[in-house]
Amino acid sequence: MSEPLGELHPGFSSPGATARPWSDVDDTLTSAKIFWLSTVRTDGRPHVTPLPAVWTAGSLHFCTGPAEQKAVNLRANPNVVLTTGTDKQDEGLDVMVEGKAVKVTGAALLTELARLWKERLNWDYEVVEGGFRQDEEHTAYVFGVAPAKVLAFGKGEPYSQTRFRLG
Repeated sequence: MSEPLGELHPGFSSPGATARPWSDVDDTLTSAKIFWLSTVRTDGRPHVTPLPAVWTAGSLHFCTGPAEQKAVNLRANPNVVLTTGTDKQDEGLDVMVEGKAVKVTGAALLTELARLWKERLNWDYEVVEGGFRQDEEHTAYVFGVAPAKVLAFGKGEPYSQTRFRLG
């Protein structure tokens, strides 16, 4: 599979800006420790929460307890947005990933994700049927989001907004 091609939005970019390469987006998603997950409650109100996530194999993965608001929202509407980036105004790259959250149940992928959570975030998870377990009282579903659309916001001259359509 070839790298997605970015399209610069000139209306939200500085003169002379160019589209950010996918490698910049991939690096940002791989190295980020915290993302902001946006879901929608059943009554239409938004819900946003910070959480760690792992980017691998073309999807962004996160976990949530079965009774948490995120899981309740996802049962009704799997469409999500995850964002990450920097708190700097004039440097870095902010990335927004839009797609559908799909529950991960395969043992091989869950095992790989548990390894990556330990390697990248120093979180220990045991793989159990249907998700992760941190201890006897805390189990979590794992979701993967294959991006349908990604926006990358380059901060600092030249400012840029690059759109990647993947789905």
